[in-house]
Amino acid sequence: MTETPAPPPPPPPPPNAQGDYPVTLTFDSPETIARWRPLVHWLLAIPHLLILSVIQQVAQILAFIAWFAALFTGRIPGGLQKPIAMYLRYNARVTTYLLFQREEYPPFAFDIPFADPGDDARVRVDVAPAVENRNRLTIFFRLFMAIPQLLVLVFVWIAAVVVVIIGWFAVIILGRWPTGLNDFLIGVLRWSTRVSAYLYLLTDEYPPFSLS
Repeated sequence: MTETPAPPPPPPPPPNAQGDYPVTLTFDSPETIARWRPLVHWLLAIPHLLILSVIQQVAQILAFIAWFAALFTGRIPGGLQKPIAMYLRYNARVTTYLLFQREEYPPFAFDIPFADPGDDARVRVDVAPAVENRNRLTIFFRLFMAIPQLLVLVFVWIAAVVVVIIGWFAVIILGRWPTGLNDFLIGVLRWSTRVSAYLYLLTDEYPPFSLS
């Protein structure tokens, strides 16, 4: 009698995967980083930083329009949300390069689907936006509701600055990011991305106080 082969194990989750929050950020960490990278990435990132500042202003304007749309109609058109999702994705790509966590230069890509198009080798940001039946009460008080998150993130980012300084020396000396420090930075970026998505009205689900 022939035995039935066991089913293959499920595929592993993507690196730095998180729970079921509607905005997810994953990062594929490289094993090594060239030792000269921390010395120049801040300079090489300037074109992206200039573009990012413009995209951020556009996202803020769209979020302001979306705020009125949600209050009056209870919904936010996807046309307002997709550029905001693109801004969050672009910000994650630029930030990981600026902090010399990767060697690949971020693409000058401005696609606006909610699902990450996959044109960046390291960073993926996917958004499952809330469109219909928006919570008008939480949208009206959105900025005030986000204050606890923003206060905690101030201290988390202070710790992240210390981690970046340590990582700067670690990469120059060892040619790699220490795993724990790198994971902490990605966790901070993930947390910040969720809070930004909440503030920019992509979701009504309150962000968790979590790095994972």
